[in-house]
Amino acid sequence: MIKRSRLFGNQTRVTFCLPRDAPPGAVSVVGSFNDWEPGRHELVPRRDGTRTVTVRLRPGEYRFRYLATGGLWLDDDTADRVDDQGCTLVI
Repeated sequence: MIKRSRLFGNQTRVTFCLPRDAPPGAVSVVGSFNDWEPGRHELVPRRDGTRTVTVRLRPGEYRFRYLATGGLWLDDDTADRVDDQGCTLVI
Protein backbone atom coordinates (compact mmCIF):
# COMPACT_ATOMS: atom_id res chain seq x y z
CA MET A 1 0.00 0.00 0.00
CA ILE A 2 1.18 3.52 -0.75
CA LYS A 3 0.25 6.59 1.31
CA ARG A 4 0.95 10.15 0.17
CA SER A 5 0.86 13.46 1.97
CA ARG A 6 1.81 16.85 0.59
CA LEU A 7 4.55 18.80 2.33
CA PHE A 8 5.66 22.40 2.11
CA GLY A 9 8.27 23.21 -0.49
CA ASN A 10 6.78 21.29 -3.41
CA GLN A 11 7.46 17.84 -1.95
CA THR A 12 5.29 14.83 -1.19
CA ARG A 13 5.90 12.32 1.58
CA VAL A 14 5.38 8.83 0.15
CA THR A 15 5.10 5.89 2.56
CA PHE A 16 5.50 2.38 1.19
CA CYS A 17 3.80 -0.26 3.37
CA LEU A 18 3.74 -4.08 3.33
CA PRO A 19 2.59 -6.72 5.84
CA ARG A 20 5.30 -7.54 8.41
CA ASP A 21 5.93 -11.13 7.27
CA ALA A 22 4.77 -11.26 3.67
CA PRO A 23 7.17 -11.82 2.08
CA PRO A 24 9.50 -13.04 4.82
CA GLY A 25 12.91 -11.46 5.33
CA ALA A 26 14.23 -8.03 4.47
CA VAL A 27 12.42 -5.95 1.83
CA SER A 28 13.52 -2.65 0.34
CA VAL A 29 11.88 -0.33 -2.12
CA VAL A 30 14.14 0.44 -5.05
CA GLY A 31 13.47 2.78 -7.91
CA SER A 32 14.40 5.74 -9.99
CA PHE A 33 14.32 7.98 -6.88
CA ASN A 34 17.22 6.07 -5.26
CA ASP A 35 19.17 4.91 -8.34
CA TRP A 36 17.74 1.39 -7.91
CA GLU A 37 20.02 0.82 -4.91
CA PRO A 38 18.90 -2.22 -2.83
CA GLY A 39 18.88 -1.70 0.93
CA ARG A 40 18.91 2.10 0.77
CA HIS A 41 15.19 2.29 1.67
CA GLU A 42 14.55 -0.88 3.66
CA LEU A 43 11.09 -1.32 5.15
CA VAL A 44 11.07 -1.24 8.98
CA PRO A 45 8.68 -3.30 11.17
CA ARG A 46 5.97 -1.31 12.98
CA ARG A 47 3.79 -2.19 15.99
CA ASP A 48 0.66 -2.42 13.86
CA GLY A 49 1.89 -5.53 12.02
CA THR A 50 3.20 -3.72 8.96
CA ARG A 51 6.60 -2.53 7.80
CA THR A 52 7.11 0.80 6.15
CA VAL A 53 9.61 3.25 4.73
CA THR A 54 8.99 6.88 3.83
CA VAL A 55 10.68 8.98 1.15
CA ARG A 56 10.23 12.61 0.11
CA LEU A 57 9.71 13.17 -3.60
CA ARG A 58 9.40 16.24 -5.79
CA PRO A 59 6.83 16.35 -8.60
CA GLY A 60 7.60 13.90 -11.37
CA GLU A 61 7.17 10.33 -12.51
CA TYR A 62 9.02 7.57 -10.64
CA ARG A 63 9.49 3.87 -11.37
CA PHE A 64 9.90 1.42 -8.47
CA ARG A 65 9.59 -2.16 -7.25
CA TYR A 66 10.06 -3.98 -3.96
CA LEU A 67 13.09 -6.26 -3.64
CA ALA A 68 12.84 -9.02 -1.03
CA THR A 69 15.39 -11.45 0.38
CA GLY A 70 16.51 -13.99 -2.20
CA GLY A 71 16.10 -11.62 -5.15
CA LEU A 72 12.28 -11.74 -5.17
CA TRP A 73 10.82 -8.71 -7.00
CA LEU A 74 7.32 -7.53 -6.05
CA ASP A 75 4.95 -4.93 -7.46
CA ASP A 76 2.41 -2.77 -5.61
CA ASP A 77 -1.07 -2.78 -7.11
CA THR A 78 -1.82 0.53 -5.35
CA ALA A 79 0.72 2.33 -7.59
CA ASP A 80 -0.57 4.69 -10.27
CA ARG A 81 0.39 2.17 -12.96
CA VAL A 82 1.76 -1.36 -12.95
CA ASP A 83 3.18 -3.06 -16.01
CA ASP A 84 5.65 -5.82 -16.86
CA GLN A 85 8.55 -3.52 -15.90
CA GLY A 86 7.22 -2.63 -12.44
CA CYS A 87 5.30 0.23 -10.86
CA THR A 88 4.92 3.92 -11.61
CA LEU A 89 4.15 6.77 -9.20
CA VAL A 90 3.14 10.18 -10.51
CA ILE A 91 3.69 12.96 -7.98
